[in-house]
Amino acid sequence: MSYNVSKLFSLFPALSCVEESINQAFEIIKDTFTSDGTMFVCGNGGSAADAEHMVGELMKGFLLPRPVNQAFKNTILGLYGEEVSTITSSLQEGMRAISLNGHPSLTTAFGNDVDYSMVFAQQLYVLGRENDLLVGFTTSGNSGNVISALKVAKAKNIKTIVFTGQDGGESVKLADCCIKAPETETYRVQEYHLPIYHALCAMLEEHFYGSK
Repeated sequence: MSYNVSKLFSLFPALSCVEESINQAFEIIKDTFTSDGTMFVCGNGGSAADAEHMVGELMKGFLLPRPVNQAFKNTILGLYGEEVSTITSSLQEGMRAISLNGHPSLTTAFGNDVDYSMVFAQQLYVLGRENDLLVGFTTSGNSGNVISALKVAKAKNIKTIVFTGQDGGESVKLADCCIKAPETETYRVQEYHLPIYHALCAMLEEHFYGSK
């Protein structure tokens, strides 16, 4: 199937105001994966759930099948024979995305011992490389630990995208792309974030796996 982003706006007409930023975000994420970069995602509370959710859609099949490439199939079958055919039939291709919310021992230790406002920045400082990407979810645009990570990203020449509310907050001044959901209340902003990143995941899957 082919994903047409106009479907998003037919279901959520109010989101037509962020069409340009969605297309910009798509190009940034596409270029990251094309350049063999890694996408790091973070957020707090409900936005932490959105960060994990977006990573989940990228790391496995979403709307399209993503069979393992033939070269890997040949390699693993050559090593272990047909008895491991269930491995190659079960594995799926994915886009390299990591949630910075997914390391509770590290983040709680660092937050307790050092500074919770730096828990995402610390991970990005250690893991992030040029050509990587940071995606931050912050409904206010002012979440301290997301802001710190954005600043570290800029210093490391890592591209940045933020999902925020209509005001944008401080993140607008720091991010390469800001998707500002047209709401101010936290839960309403998050209700718009989900269909936006679902659309982006569908667009990316179509680009990388649609012809396979």
